[in-house]
Amino acid sequence: MDAICTRGLTKYYGRRRAIQNIDLTVEQGDFFGFIGPNGAGKSTTIRALLGLIRPSAGQGRVLGLDIVRDREKILERVGYLPSETAFWPGMRVRDILKLSAGLRRCDCAGEADRLCQRLRLDPARKAEELSFGSRKKTAIVCALQHEPELLILDEPTGGLDPLMQREFFAILRERNAEGATIFLSSHILSEVQRSCAHAAVIREGSLIAGGSVEALVRTGARRVSVRGRARLDALPGVRDLHISSEGADLLYSGDIRDLLAALAAGDVRDLSVSEPDLEEVFLHFYEDGGSGI
Repeated sequence: MDAICTRGLTKYYGRRRAIQNIDLTVEQGDFFGFIGPNGAGKSTTIRALLGLIRPSAGQGRVLGLDIVRDREKILERVGYLPSETAFWPGMRVRDILKLSAGLRRCDCAGEADRLCQRLRLDPARKAEELSFGSRKKTAIVCALQHEPELLILDEPTGGLDPLMQREFFAILRERNAEGATIFLSSHILSEVQRSCAHAAVIREGSLIAGGSVEALVRTGARRVSVRGRARLDALPGVRDLHISSEGADLLYSGDIRDLLAALAAGDVRDLSVSEPDLEEVFLHFYEDGGSGI
């Protein structure tokens, strides 16, 4: 059974399309990245998966449950972290955590205490006293304390300092190693590349690429840095070319023999060739609308 499976999932707000024909599969036990900038449709997709909004068309299942008919059962079994959080003033962190656990009819006090210690969250603080980062930590504990089999996290690291981001991802990797499925929505590509096994790219409400993170990065293109002079601008397969007095940097997906010939005809002092990172691949999908570099 897949943790998440959608077919043709579509949502319109009036005449405005939010997402269209989303076909998404996330296997149980996966650490999955959902990539796209703000406004691409990530949060709308997540809300539809959780039954928080009703899709205009299509269907979906989460943990084998229908996202329309079985919303309450899904919410009981999923840990959800929204991109923005708000709490009732006057409540202390410990009260917020207890309320969240009570909604799921479980006692999470022990795990909540452990998570608060690891994230350096003071359970005695009042909601109105919390910084943005502390509100995010509180929401993280609410999502994780009942040890759900599926975690759906929407832009989870906003407001966390680098040390807390590192600890947060350590916790996620531990949960994933124990069998939990992680669905991580993010526009921070380094997070996805470091932690996720598979990913999908969403653009203007539609999925435009997906697969293993390794395969997304391994596109056949290479990042080439040249120190010296060489005529490269006319070569087929050259893109993202930056020329300076020191040399040139470019992405190259053409015939390697043509590149070597152009370099041999020039005056090259140094050369490095590497795979592009996920950010470069992502920018290609968004700026060029392509399906590969």
